[in-house]
Amino acid sequence: MLEVDLDDQLRFSRSRLVLTDQALLAFPPGGGEPARMVLQPDWRLLHGDHAGLGTLALHDGQGRLAQWRYTLGQDSQALRLLALFERQIEQLARPGAVEVEEVPTCPSCHAPLPPDTEDCPVCSREDSRPPSTWVLLRLGRFARPYRGQLAAGFALTLASTAATLVPPYLTIPLMDDILIPFQNGQTIDPMLVMFYLGGLLLSALLAWGLGWARTYLLALVSERIGADLRTTTFEHLLGLSLDYFGSKRTGDLLSRIGSETDRINVFLSLHALDFATDVLMIGMTSVILFSINPTLALVTLLPLPFIAWLIHLVRDRLRTGFEKIDRVWGDVTNVLADTIPGIRVVKAFAQERREAQRFRDANRYNLEVNDKLNRTWSLFTPSVSLLTEIGLLVVWGFGVWLVSKNQITVGVLTAFIAYIGRFYGRLDSMSRIVSVTQKAAAGAKRIFDILDHVSNVPEPAQPVKLERVEGRLQMEQIGFRYGSRSVIRNLSLDIRPGEMIGLVGHSGSGKSTLVNLICRFYDVTDGAIKLDGVDLRRIGVADYRRHIGLVLQEPFLFFGTIAENIAYGKPEAGREEIVAAARAAHAHDFILRLPQGYDSLVGERGQGLSGGERQRISIARALLIDPRILILDEATSAVDTETEKEIQKALDNLVQGRTTIAIAHRLSTLRKADRLVVMDRGQVAEVGPHDELMARKGAYWRLYEAQARRVDADGNALPALPEAGHAAHPAGQS
Repeated sequence: MLEVDLDDQLRFSRSRLVLTDQALLAFPPGGGEPARMVLQPDWRLLHGDHAGLGTLALHDGQGRLAQWRYTLGQDSQALRLLALFERQIEQLARPGAVEVEEVPTCPSCHAPLPPDTEDCPVCSREDSRPPSTWVLLRLGRFARPYRGQLAAGFALTLASTAATLVPPYLTIPLMDDILIPFQNGQTIDPMLVMFYLGGLLLSALLAWGLGWARTYLLALVSERIGADLRTTTFEHLLGLSLDYFGSKRTGDLLSRIGSETDRINVFLSLHALDFATDVLMIGMTSVILFSINPTLALVTLLPLPFIAWLIHLVRDRLRTGFEKIDRVWGDVTNVLADTIPGIRVVKAFAQERREAQRFRDANRYNLEVNDKLNRTWSLFTPSVSLLTEIGLLVVWGFGVWLVSKNQITVGVLTAFIAYIGRFYGRLDSMSRIVSVTQKAAAGAKRIFDILDHVSNVPEPAQPVKLERVEGRLQMEQIGFRYGSRSVIRNLSLDIRPGEMIGLVGHSGSGKSTLVNLICRFYDVTDGAIKLDGVDLRRIGVADYRRHIGLVLQEPFLFFGTIAENIAYGKPEAGREEIVAAARAAHAHDFILRLPQGYDSLVGERGQGLSGGERQRISIARALLIDPRILILDEATSAVDTETEKEIQKALDNLVQGRTTIAIAHRLSTLRKADRLVVMDRGQVAEVGPHDELMARKGAYWRLYEAQARRVDADGNALPALPEAGHAAHPAGQS
């Protein structure tokens, strides 16, 4: 039996999956009658896990039958169920049947997984297939709130198209009843002429008014759809877990939310409207042509099969080409996103030429990809125009022959030519829209790649409300791994309310990973982390993180004023609260020395301030929200001694009465910690106060002696080096 603790929306919800000797029983959340699936010899149960989530997928020879997801705390049960399932299937299989090769595969697409990872290269991140035009239909969810306006826009489109088809029809009596009889000696009836000319003017004015109303209304709707699309994408992006951002470039994400949504917006506001008008025009024109003369109408439609064949021929090339252009343009944007924020480093190392060359290379490749696609497009468009011109010549020739046989009048032929001009014009316009449609489809696919991605830190279905937080943290046999690489193993730790814990250990020992798990940036794969006895996975993510204050080694400040940065976690805070937090963080004095005090702009990422000043503002930011749990990640390692003293005074104010977890390589900064936790290879090696650990002469003693005397673990002298702790270490692995 497997306890499934996630539902289809990845919310915490309890259900069961039970295997009998004949069937697989899937009990729904909350109880009730199970779905009974009788075992078949060709069935397979595929197992996978990724960043805290496990998956069991049931497949037959045709595809996936069912899928269950769970947190990796249930993974051992899932593996046992999988082994029993395979044993049952072996008993049902025919004698001599070839066993399925035991190669891990993706539960969704059956693609083999690379070694040392559970990330499917085909579908776990993004679908790499070329975009289909049908992806544009998924935009319907954003158009649904504007159904009334869209219906009105369609009615206006229908009416304006009908109005534009009136003038050619009026040319028939104008030619046959007025102009041609006049050439034969009859007099012109002025009233009749005024009637027909008035009809032409009225239809033109009506078409103009309806067209303006249609364009304005649908432009407003498309702008709102585009705004909703941008907002939804950004909000979904903010809800994704950190592992998603670790595999994405900033420039690429900016390009998707910015230029891709703009492209979709232009398509909806202009090209989709033109396409609808073209379809209506062609359909209504065809009806009129067949009503006038069916034979001549059939001749008119001769180029259509050839144009349809051309569109089919280039559509796939355009589809894949535009998606490649989007990706290449993302590379160009990535160079900008890398270089501009890091301009100080670029200039410090005199790498302007190198970065300029990177941009030239990316831009040149973007040009090459566009040129290749333009070669296809430049041949397609004139070919469609040539076919329509040939079709027009055929209509002229056949029409003259019909006039010579007295089967149609000159007025009918004139009207036909007028309608044919509109018909082929719209046909040519429809062929051109293939390009913009494929561009919009490529953009929509990149947007939905974000929207389809599910966070690996799911919200609970029924979150537990935190009335009063004491700050006790319990880690019970927790484990975590990236792919198949275990980072935290069987770690247990009980942190009392108000206690200060110092995390120490070599780089790569798992300190930062443990902090990430406590902040619930990731979920544990084994065991549980509890806050005041409640599993973190049962608490709403935002509700839990409101009780956490985080001070990082490299503080991040947003572009804005000093006051806005301090009040980032509590935007409604008054100036008195902000000043009080700054005073406690020992930041008030230097803030008053700035030109505009608390209203001074700090520049992007706080580049207008020193490292120590940025750090004290980040401490004030943490103080303002008054967190019950405080995380200090190397908060004083990147500053000079004098600044460190100022920051240490601020930290002394910050840690009072709070559960504090501090990471530091310089062990001297953790003297005030109640207990020190020494980590080694993802496990707790030692726990205790400084004096007690020094008396044991174990792992902590070796670390301390190595820093104090520069000796290795065997007591051998080491050459003088900069103080440990200033060495860089990979994020998420220290």
